[in-house]
Amino acid sequence: MEPLILHEGKVVCLNRVNVDTDQIIPKQFLKRIERDGFGEFLFYDWRFDGSGNENSQFELNTPRAQGASILLADANFGCGSSREHAVWALRDYGFRVVLAPSFADIFFNNSFKNGVLLITIPQDVRAELAQSHARGDWDSAKVDLEAQTFETEHGFKLSFDIDPHKKHMLLNGLDEIGLTLEHQSAINSYEEKRQAYQFVY
Repeated sequence: MEPLILHEGKVVCLNRVNVDTDQIIPKQFLKRIERDGFGEFLFYDWRFDGSGNENSQFELNTPRAQGASILLADANFGCGSSREHAVWALRDYGFRVVLAPSFADIFFNNSFKNGVLLITIPQDVRAELAQSHARGDWDSAKVDLEAQTFETEHGFKLSFDIDPHKKHMLLNGLDEIGLTLEHQSAINSYEEKRQAYQFVY
């Protein structure tokens, strides 16, 4: 995976609470076995009407939101079923960072395993950011994972906490397989020693 160290990008606000994984990626699009190709179906039932026409009122469809890579969500984002496809869809669409007052636990862990940084922020901070964004005070932000800071172009800055293990994964672009391969030399050494033993059954 591509490491996430310093990320700068446009921000889009999704002003909805309790966004579940079926809203992030509806069940009819879960037939793919690859991790890519899900981005075009992200928030499908909100982005398009029953005839497949784009809903111009939906937040991600506005001209201002085009090319956004940072999502400012609301409370309990990613609730519902444990489908990992929800994170795949967000990542494939282009999102590398999601901020919200709270996240569902399984979605939270799945995100870090797939190179998406989740930042938990207080509800009042979320409200302040959403209001200033709606006023047009700012459009983009910078995330410095090493320093653990988030800063908007209009000067708002906050620090965030992150588990050291998850930070290591993101900084080095590692999933669980990559974490295992960090111990490749020890694994090889063990296998060489194991081959030397005679097993008697």
